Amino acid sequence: MYKNRNIIARLREQIPSFECVAGCHDCCGPVTTSSEEMSRLPVKTDAEHEAALGDLSCVHLGPDGCTVYGERPLICRLFGTTPSLPCPNGRRPDVMIGAKVERQVHHYIANTRQVLV
Repeated sequence: MYKNRNIIARLREQIPSFECVAGCHDCCGPVTTSSEEMSRLPVKTDAEHEAALGDLSCVHLGPDGCTVYGERPLICRLFGTTPSLPCPNGRRPDVMIGAKVERQVHHYIANTRQVLV
């Protein structure tokens, strides 16, 4: 588990950030994440998960956007930082993520047990 924690930290450092449209949640939806990342998020009830899935949204989406923004999973961090996951509002960082780092993130996701957020 500590190995994954280090991988996650290293990948997070390499994903650029940018300013979203205030209150936007166009890229939020049901996503999967690793057990390691999930352990950092607040525990939600089955009813909360079912309601979010029924709305095709994320259980951590609040009225003002992401309630776990600082701990959001790697897949969420990729949105808007790569041409393969563009921001629907055209927002982006000054420098997009490098192809090598994007491949590393996708490799991590593909090679770890994923759970529904």
